[in-house]
Amino acid sequence: MILAKAYRPIDNAPLIVFRIALGALIMAESFVAIFTGWVKKNLIDPTVHLPHIGFDFLIPLPGLGMYAYYCIMGIFGLGILAGYKYRLSLAGFTLMWTGVYLMQKASYNNHYYLLLLVCLIMLFLPANRYASSDAKSNPKIKSLSMPQWVAWVMIAQMSIVYFFATISKFYPDWLNGTFTGILFSNISDFPVIGEIFSEKWFHLFIAYAGIFFDGLIIPALLWKKTRNLAFLASLIFHLFNSMTLQIGIFPFFALSFVVFFYPPETIRAIFFKRKPTLIQENVTNYSHTKALTFFFIPFFIIQLILPVRHWFIKGDVLWTEEGHRLSWRMMLRNKSGLTTFKIIDKKTNEELKYNLAEHLTKKQLVFVSSKPDGMWQMAQHIKKEFGKQGKEVKINIHSQLSVNGKPYKSFIDPTVDFAEAKWDYFGHNEWIILYDKKGERIEN
Repeated sequence: MILAKAYRPIDNAPLIVFRIALGALIMAESFVAIFTGWVKKNLIDPTVHLPHIGFDFLIPLPGLGMYAYYCIMGIFGLGILAGYKYRLSLAGFTLMWTGVYLMQKASYNNHYYLLLLVCLIMLFLPANRYASSDAKSNPKIKSLSMPQWVAWVMIAQMSIVYFFATISKFYPDWLNGTFTGILFSNISDFPVIGEIFSEKWFHLFIAYAGIFFDGLIIPALLWKKTRNLAFLASLIFHLFNSMTLQIGIFPFFALSFVVFFYPPETIRAIFFKRKPTLIQENVTNYSHTKALTFFFIPFFIIQLILPVRHWFIKGDVLWTEEGHRLSWRMMLRNKSGLTTFKIIDKKTNEELKYNLAEHLTKKQLVFVSSKPDGMWQMAQHIKKEFGKQGKEVKINIHSQLSVNGKPYKSFIDPTVDFAEAKWDYFGHNEWIILYDKKGERIEN
Protein backbone atom coordinates (compact mmCIF):
# COMPACT_ATOMS: atom_id res chain seq x y z
CA MET A 1 0.00 0.00 0.00
CA ILE A 2 2.74 2.45 0.96
CA LEU A 3 4.70 1.68 -2.21
CA ALA A 4 1.61 2.13 -4.36
CA LYS A 5 0.86 5.46 -2.65
CA ALA A 6 4.47 6.58 -3.08
CA TYR A 7 4.17 6.19 -6.85
CA ARG A 8 0.65 7.63 -7.10
CA PRO A 9 0.71 10.51 -9.61
CA ILE A 10 -0.06 13.95 -8.17
CA ASP A 11 0.04 17.44 -9.66
CA ASN A 12 3.67 18.55 -10.10
CA ALA A 13 3.00 22.23 -9.38
CA PRO A 14 4.91 22.19 -6.03
CA LEU A 15 8.04 20.77 -7.67
CA ILE A 16 7.90 23.30 -10.51
CA VAL A 17 7.47 26.22 -8.11
CA PHE A 18 10.34 24.92 -5.98
CA ARG A 19 12.60 24.59 -9.03
CA ILE A 20 11.93 28.21 -9.97
CA ALA A 21 12.54 29.37 -6.38
CA LEU A 22 15.73 27.30 -6.15
CA GLY A 23 17.09 28.82 -9.36
CA ALA A 24 16.30 32.33 -8.12
CA LEU A 25 17.97 31.69 -4.76
CA ILE A 26 21.04 30.23 -6.46
CA MET A 27 21.31 33.36 -8.60
CA ALA A 28 20.95 35.53 -5.50
CA GLU A 29 23.54 33.50 -3.57
CA SER A 30 26.02 33.73 -6.44
CA PHE A 31 25.70 37.36 -7.53
CA VAL A 32 25.09 38.87 -4.07
CA ALA A 33 28.26 37.13 -2.83
CA ILE A 34 30.16 39.11 -5.47
CA PHE A 35 28.52 42.49 -4.89
CA THR A 36 28.67 42.35 -1.07
CA GLY A 37 32.39 41.57 -1.16
CA TRP A 38 32.00 38.05 0.27
CA VAL A 39 33.93 36.48 -2.61
CA LYS A 40 36.73 39.02 -2.28
CA LYS A 41 37.05 38.68 1.51
CA ASN A 42 36.87 34.90 1.67
CA LEU A 43 38.30 33.62 -1.61
CA ILE A 44 40.43 36.34 -3.23
CA ASP A 45 42.07 38.24 -0.36
CA PRO A 46 43.35 35.26 1.69
CA THR A 47 46.91 34.17 0.95
CA VAL A 48 46.61 31.10 3.17
CA HIS A 49 43.92 28.61 2.20
CA LEU A 50 42.18 26.44 4.77
CA PRO A 51 39.87 24.03 2.94
CA HIS A 52 38.10 21.03 4.43
CA ILE A 53 40.78 18.56 5.51
CA GLY A 54 41.64 16.18 2.69
CA PHE A 55 40.74 18.68 -0.02
CA ASP A 56 43.92 20.74 -0.05
CA PHE A 57 43.98 20.55 -3.86
CA LEU A 58 40.91 22.79 -3.95
CA ILE A 59 42.19 26.35 -3.92
CA PRO A 60 40.55 29.53 -5.27
CA LEU A 61 41.29 30.52 -8.84
CA PRO A 62 43.96 33.21 -9.16
CA GLY A 63 43.31 36.85 -9.97
CA LEU A 64 39.69 37.58 -10.71
CA GLY A 65 38.96 33.94 -11.45
CA MET A 66 36.57 33.50 -8.53
CA TYR A 67 34.39 36.34 -9.81
CA ALA A 68 34.01 34.45 -13.08
CA TYR A 69 33.43 31.25 -11.07
CA TYR A 70 30.52 32.80 -9.18
CA CYS A 71 29.12 34.40 -12.33
CA ILE A 72 28.99 30.98 -13.98
CA MET A 73 27.20 29.58 -10.93
CA GLY A 74 24.69 32.43 -11.19
CA ILE A 75 24.12 31.62 -14.87
CA PHE A 76 23.54 27.98 -13.93
CA GLY A 77 20.96 29.27 -11.44
CA LEU A 78 19.20 31.10 -14.25
CA GLY A 79 19.20 27.88 -16.28
CA ILE A 80 17.61 26.03 -13.35
CA LEU A 81 14.99 28.74 -12.91
CA ALA A 82 14.07 28.65 -16.59
CA GLY A 83 14.33 24.88 -16.85
CA TYR A 84 16.90 25.29 -19.63
CA LYS A 85 18.97 22.12 -20.01
CA TYR A 86 17.83 21.59 -16.45
CA ARG A 87 19.96 18.65 -15.39
CA LEU A 88 23.07 20.04 -17.07
CA SER A 89 22.55 23.41 -15.36
CA LEU A 90 21.87 21.75 -12.02
CA ALA A 91 24.80 19.34 -12.31
CA GLY A 92 27.11 22.20 -13.27
CA PHE A 93 26.07 24.28 -10.28
CA THR A 94 26.19 21.31 -7.91
CA LEU A 95 29.73 20.47 -8.96
CA MET A 96 30.91 24.07 -8.66
CA TRP A 97 29.08 24.62 -5.36
CA THR A 98 30.66 21.47 -3.94
CA GLY A 99 34.05 22.86 -4.92
CA VAL A 100 33.51 26.23 -3.26
CA TYR A 101 31.91 24.56 -0.21
CA LEU A 102 35.01 22.42 0.35
CA MET A 103 37.39 25.24 -0.54
CA GLN A 104 37.17 27.24 2.69
CA LYS A 105 35.88 26.86 6.25
CA ALA A 106 36.58 30.20 7.92
CA SER A 107 33.21 31.56 6.79
CA TYR A 108 30.65 28.81 7.21
CA ASN A 109 26.85 28.70 7.13
CA ASN A 110 24.66 25.62 7.45
CA HIS A 111 22.64 26.56 4.38
CA TYR A 112 25.75 25.92 2.26
CA TYR A 113 25.46 22.26 3.24
CA LEU A 114 21.66 22.20 2.87
CA LEU A 115 21.89 23.72 -0.60
CA LEU A 116 24.33 21.00 -1.63
CA LEU A 117 22.02 18.25 -0.34
CA VAL A 118 18.96 19.70 -2.05
CA CYS A 119 20.78 20.05 -5.36
CA LEU A 120 21.74 16.37 -5.15
CA ILE A 121 18.09 15.48 -4.53
CA MET A 122 16.87 17.66 -7.38
CA LEU A 123 19.17 15.89 -9.84
CA PHE A 124 16.85 12.88 -9.52
CA LEU A 125 13.55 14.77 -9.74
CA PRO A 126 11.56 15.59 -12.92
CA ALA A 127 11.46 19.30 -12.22
CA ASN A 128 11.66 20.38 -15.88
CA ARG A 129 8.46 18.70 -17.08
CA TYR A 130 6.35 21.87 -16.95
CA ALA A 131 6.89 25.64 -17.26
CA SER A 132 10.38 25.07 -18.57
CA SER A 133 12.45 25.74 -21.63
CA ASP A 134 13.13 22.00 -21.87
CA ALA A 135 9.43 21.13 -22.04
CA LYS A 136 8.83 23.84 -24.60
CA SER A 137 11.62 22.65 -26.90
CA ASN A 138 10.79 18.97 -26.36
CA PRO A 139 7.02 18.56 -25.77
CA LYS A 140 7.45 14.80 -25.30
CA ILE A 141 8.79 15.32 -21.77
CA LYS A 142 5.97 17.67 -20.78
CA SER A 143 3.94 16.33 -17.87
CA LEU A 144 1.36 17.59 -15.39
CA SER A 145 2.23 15.04 -12.73
CA MET A 146 4.95 13.68 -10.49
CA PRO A 147 4.96 10.66 -8.17
CA GLN A 148 3.95 11.29 -4.55
CA TRP A 149 7.40 10.29 -3.27
CA VAL A 150 8.89 13.46 -4.76
CA ALA A 151 7.09 15.53 -2.15
CA TRP A 152 7.94 12.99 0.54
CA VAL A 153 11.70 13.21 0.00
CA MET A 154 11.60 16.99 0.32
CA ILE A 155 9.55 16.75 3.50
CA ALA A 156 11.95 14.08 4.81
CA GLN A 157 14.93 16.36 4.15
CA MET A 158 13.49 19.25 6.11
CA SER A 159 12.27 16.92 8.87
CA ILE A 160 15.85 15.80 9.44
CA VAL A 161 17.07 19.40 9.55
CA TYR A 162 14.48 20.56 12.07
CA PHE A 163 14.58 17.41 14.21
CA PHE A 164 18.31 17.58 14.87
CA ALA A 165 18.19 21.37 15.21
CA THR A 166 15.66 20.82 18.02
CA ILE A 167 17.62 18.06 19.78
CA SER A 168 20.86 20.06 19.74
CA LYS A 169 19.24 22.94 21.66
CA PHE A 170 18.69 20.84 24.78
CA TYR A 171 21.82 21.92 26.62
CA PRO A 172 22.22 24.34 29.57
CA ASP A 173 23.53 27.43 27.76
CA TRP A 174 20.58 27.38 25.36
CA LEU A 175 17.92 26.54 27.94
CA ASN A 176 18.99 29.32 30.32
CA GLY A 177 19.26 31.92 27.56
CA THR A 178 23.04 32.33 27.78
CA PHE A 179 23.75 31.84 24.10
CA THR A 180 20.73 33.75 22.79
CA GLY A 181 21.77 36.56 25.14
CA ILE A 182 25.20 36.67 23.51
CA LEU A 183 23.65 36.45 20.05
CA PHE A 184 21.17 39.31 20.45
CA SER A 185 23.20 41.52 22.74
CA ASN A 186 25.63 41.91 19.84
CA ILE A 187 22.85 43.55 17.78
CA SER A 188 21.23 45.63 20.51
CA ASP A 189 21.56 48.72 18.30
CA PHE A 190 18.90 47.33 15.94
CA PRO A 191 16.36 50.07 15.00
CA VAL A 192 13.21 50.52 17.14
CA ILE A 193 13.22 47.14 18.95
CA GLY A 194 16.95 46.91 19.62
CA GLU A 195 16.59 47.82 23.30
CA ILE A 196 14.70 44.63 24.16
CA PHE A 197 17.47 42.51 22.62
CA SER A 198 19.51 42.92 25.81
CA GLU A 199 16.65 41.86 28.13
CA LYS A 200 16.89 38.49 29.87
CA TRP A 201 13.21 37.67 29.30
CA PHE A 202 13.72 38.19 25.57
CA HIS A 203 16.73 35.85 25.51
CA LEU A 204 14.65 33.13 27.21
CA PHE A 205 11.71 33.78 24.88
CA ILE A 206 13.91 33.38 21.81
CA ALA A 207 15.53 30.24 23.24
CA TYR A 208 12.26 28.44 23.88
CA ALA A 209 10.54 29.84 20.79
CA GLY A 210 13.40 28.32 18.80
CA ILE A 211 12.89 24.93 20.41
CA PHE A 212 9.13 24.94 19.90
CA PHE A 213 9.39 26.20 16.33
CA ASP A 214 12.01 23.68 15.24
CA GLY A 215 10.26 20.83 17.03
CA LEU A 216 6.69 21.52 15.92
CA ILE A 217 6.90 23.19 12.52
CA ILE A 218 6.97 19.96 10.45
CA PRO A 219 4.05 18.26 12.28
CA ALA A 220 2.09 21.54 12.18
CA LEU A 221 2.62 21.90 8.43
CA LEU A 222 1.59 18.29 7.85
CA TRP A 223 -1.70 18.67 9.77
CA LYS A 224 -4.35 20.42 7.71
CA LYS A 225 -5.93 22.23 10.70
CA THR A 226 -2.67 23.93 11.72
CA ARG A 227 -1.03 24.29 8.30
CA ASN A 228 -1.91 27.93 7.62
CA LEU A 229 -0.98 28.97 11.17
CA ALA A 230 2.30 27.06 10.83
CA PHE A 231 3.04 28.81 7.54
CA LEU A 232 2.39 32.20 9.16
CA ALA A 233 4.65 31.29 12.08
CA SER A 234 7.32 30.13 9.64
CA LEU A 235 7.06 33.36 7.70
CA ILE A 236 7.45 35.49 10.84
CA PHE A 237 10.25 33.32 12.24
CA HIS A 238 12.37 33.28 9.10
CA LEU A 239 11.85 36.93 8.18
CA PHE A 240 12.80 37.94 11.74
CA ASN A 241 15.97 35.85 11.50
CA SER A 242 16.76 37.30 8.10
CA MET A 243 16.47 40.90 9.35
CA THR A 244 18.27 40.46 12.66
CA LEU A 245 20.84 37.70 12.16
CA GLN A 246 21.68 38.28 8.49
CA ILE A 247 22.13 34.61 7.58
CA GLY A 248 21.98 34.85 3.81
CA ILE A 249 19.41 32.98 1.76
CA PHE A 250 18.66 30.34 4.43
CA PRO A 251 15.37 31.89 5.71
CA PHE A 252 13.96 32.14 2.17
CA PHE A 253 15.35 28.74 1.25
CA ALA A 254 13.62 27.17 4.26
CA LEU A 255 10.35 28.93 3.38
CA SER A 256 10.41 27.57 -0.18
CA PHE A 257 9.87 24.00 1.10
CA VAL A 258 6.38 24.93 2.30
CA VAL A 259 4.97 24.21 -1.18
CA PHE A 260 5.40 20.47 -0.59
CA PHE A 261 3.15 20.51 2.49
CA TYR A 262 0.10 22.00 0.78
CA PRO A 263 -2.18 20.02 -1.56
CA PRO A 264 -0.70 20.22 -5.08
CA GLU A 265 -4.02 21.59 -6.36
CA THR A 266 -3.69 24.56 -3.98
CA ILE A 267 -0.19 25.37 -5.27
CA ARG A 268 -1.40 25.03 -8.86
CA ALA A 269 -4.33 27.40 -8.21
CA ILE A 270 -2.00 30.03 -6.72
CA PHE A 271 0.95 29.88 -9.11
CA PHE A 272 -0.30 28.24 -12.33
CA LYS A 273 -3.90 29.32 -12.85
CA ARG A 274 -3.80 28.21 -16.52
CA LYS A 275 -2.27 24.81 -15.78
CA PRO A 276 -4.72 22.04 -16.71
CA THR A 277 -6.17 20.01 -13.88
CA LEU A 278 -4.51 16.63 -13.47
CA ILE A 279 -6.83 13.78 -14.36
CA GLN A 280 -6.18 10.97 -11.89
CA GLU A 281 -5.43 7.65 -13.52
CA ASN A 282 -5.62 4.18 -12.02
CA VAL A 283 -2.26 3.30 -13.56
CA THR A 284 0.65 3.73 -11.15
CA ASN A 285 4.04 4.48 -12.68
CA TYR A 286 6.81 2.62 -10.85
CA SER A 287 9.67 4.35 -12.64
CA HIS A 288 12.66 5.65 -10.68
CA THR A 289 12.54 2.66 -8.31
CA LYS A 290 16.33 2.32 -8.57
CA ALA A 291 16.77 5.97 -7.60
CA LEU A 292 14.74 5.41 -4.45
CA THR A 293 16.50 2.17 -3.58
CA PHE A 294 20.11 3.00 -4.39
CA PHE A 295 20.25 6.76 -3.78
CA PHE A 296 17.55 8.11 -1.50
CA ILE A 297 17.52 5.33 1.10
CA PRO A 298 21.33 5.44 1.69
CA PHE A 299 21.21 9.24 1.34
CA PHE A 300 18.82 9.63 4.28
CA ILE A 301 20.42 6.88 6.36
CA ILE A 302 23.74 8.75 6.18
CA GLN A 303 21.99 11.95 7.20
CA LEU A 304 20.53 10.20 10.23
CA ILE A 305 23.94 8.86 11.23
CA LEU A 306 26.06 12.01 10.86
CA PRO A 307 24.24 14.13 13.49
CA VAL A 308 24.57 11.46 16.20
CA ARG A 309 28.21 10.56 15.61
CA HIS A 310 29.43 13.01 18.26
CA TRP A 311 27.80 10.83 20.92
CA PHE A 312 30.36 8.15 20.04
CA ILE A 313 33.34 10.50 20.24
CA LYS A 314 35.00 11.38 23.56
CA GLY A 315 34.29 14.81 24.97
CA ASP A 316 31.59 17.46 24.68
CA VAL A 317 31.05 18.46 21.05
CA LEU A 318 30.52 22.09 22.14
CA TRP A 319 34.10 22.05 23.39
CA THR A 320 35.89 19.74 20.96
CA GLU A 321 33.92 20.55 17.74
CA GLU A 322 34.38 16.87 16.80
CA GLY A 323 31.17 15.78 15.10
CA HIS A 324 29.81 19.33 14.92
CA ARG A 325 29.68 19.86 11.17
CA LEU A 326 27.03 18.19 8.97
CA SER A 327 24.89 17.72 12.09
CA TRP A 328 22.43 20.66 11.97
CA ARG A 329 23.94 22.12 15.12
CA MET A 330 22.99 25.62 14.05
CA MET A 331 23.98 28.79 15.95
CA LEU A 332 24.54 27.10 19.32
CA ARG A 333 27.74 28.56 20.75
CA ASN A 334 30.09 31.50 20.76
CA LYS A 335 33.78 30.73 21.02
CA SER A 336 36.81 32.90 21.57
CA GLY A 337 40.37 31.65 21.68
CA LEU A 338 43.76 32.95 22.71
CA THR A 339 46.13 30.88 20.61
CA THR A 340 49.82 31.10 19.82
CA PHE A 341 52.04 28.86 17.73
CA LYS A 342 55.51 28.27 19.11
CA ILE A 343 57.87 27.28 16.30
CA ILE A 344 61.29 25.81 17.06
CA ASP A 345 64.03 25.07 14.53
CA LYS A 346 64.97 21.45 15.28
CA LYS A 347 68.61 21.91 14.22
CA THR A 348 69.43 25.13 16.07
CA ASN A 349 66.72 24.98 18.78
CA GLU A 350 66.05 28.61 17.87
CA GLU A 351 62.50 29.97 18.20
CA LEU A 352 61.26 31.23 14.84
CA LYS A 353 58.84 34.06 14.27
CA TYR A 354 55.59 33.69 12.33
CA ASN A 355 53.04 36.49 12.61
CA LEU A 356 49.58 34.99 12.05
CA ALA A 357 47.98 38.42 11.61
CA GLU A 358 50.23 39.12 8.61
CA HIS A 359 49.15 35.94 6.83
CA LEU A 360 45.49 35.47 7.75
CA THR A 361 42.25 37.41 7.39
CA LYS A 362 40.25 38.28 10.53
CA LYS A 363 37.87 35.36 9.99
CA GLN A 364 40.75 32.98 9.46
CA LEU A 365 42.39 34.23 12.66
CA VAL A 366 39.21 33.44 14.58
CA PHE A 367 39.05 30.04 12.92
CA VAL A 368 42.62 28.97 13.73
CA SER A 369 42.29 30.35 17.27
CA SER A 370 39.10 28.51 18.24
CA LYS A 371 38.68 25.40 16.06
CA PRO A 372 40.93 22.34 16.46
CA ASP A 373 40.96 21.53 12.74
CA GLY A 374 41.93 25.13 12.03
CA MET A 375 44.82 24.89 14.48
CA TRP A 376 46.02 21.60 13.03
CA GLN A 377 45.78 22.88 9.45
CA MET A 378 47.59 26.10 10.31
CA ALA A 379 50.39 24.08 11.87
CA GLN A 380 50.71 22.01 8.69
CA HIS A 381 50.86 25.20 6.62
CA ILE A 382 53.56 26.67 8.86
CA LYS A 383 55.54 23.43 8.61
CA LYS A 384 55.41 23.60 4.80
CA GLU A 385 56.39 27.27 4.74
CA PHE A 386 59.52 26.69 6.78
CA GLY A 387 60.17 23.47 4.87
CA LYS A 388 60.49 25.56 1.72
CA GLN A 389 63.26 27.46 3.49
CA GLY A 390 65.04 24.18 4.24
CA LYS A 391 64.12 24.25 7.92
CA GLU A 392 62.70 21.35 9.90
CA VAL A 393 60.54 22.68 12.70
CA LYS A 394 58.74 21.65 15.84
CA ILE A 395 55.38 23.35 16.46
CA ASN A 396 53.67 23.59 19.83
CA ILE A 397 50.27 25.23 20.23
CA HIS A 398 49.32 27.14 23.36
CA SER A 399 45.57 27.72 23.35
CA GLN A 400 43.07 29.04 25.87
CA LEU A 401 39.40 28.73 24.90
CA SER A 402 36.16 30.25 26.18
CA VAL A 403 32.71 28.90 25.25
CA ASN A 404 29.70 31.18 25.63
CA GLY A 405 31.56 33.68 27.77
CA LYS A 406 32.77 31.17 30.37
CA PRO A 407 36.29 31.38 31.87
CA TYR A 408 39.14 30.48 29.55
CA LYS A 409 40.59 26.98 29.90
CA SER A 410 43.51 25.23 28.24
CA PHE A 411 42.32 23.69 25.00
CA ILE A 412 45.38 22.07 23.40
CA ASP A 413 48.12 19.95 24.94
CA PRO A 414 51.14 22.30 24.62
CA THR A 415 53.62 19.40 24.67
CA VAL A 416 52.38 17.92 21.37
CA ASP A 417 54.49 18.57 18.28
CA PHE A 418 51.95 19.55 15.63
CA ALA A 419 54.53 19.16 12.89
CA GLU A 420 54.14 15.44 13.54
CA ALA A 421 50.56 15.24 14.89
CA LYS A 422 47.95 13.44 12.83
CA TRP A 423 44.33 14.40 12.29
CA ASP A 424 41.72 11.86 13.30
CA TYR A 425 38.88 12.17 10.79
CA PHE A 426 36.37 10.01 12.64
CA GLY A 427 37.29 10.01 16.32
CA HIS A 428 38.78 12.08 19.12
CA ASN A 429 42.10 13.84 18.68
CA GLU A 430 43.94 13.11 21.90
CA TRP A 431 45.77 16.46 21.89
CA ILE A 432 42.48 18.23 22.70
CA ILE A 433 42.27 18.61 26.49
CA LEU A 434 39.01 17.33 27.99
CA TYR A 435 37.27 18.32 31.22
CA ASP A 436 34.66 16.64 33.41
CA LYS A 437 31.40 18.28 34.54
CA LYS A 438 33.19 19.83 37.53
CA GLY A 439 35.69 21.49 35.21
CA GLU A 440 38.54 19.20 36.21
CA ARG A 441 40.92 18.10 33.49
CA ILE A 442 40.53 14.52 32.28
CA GLU A 443 43.82 12.79 31.64
CA ASN A 444 43.94 11.00 28.25
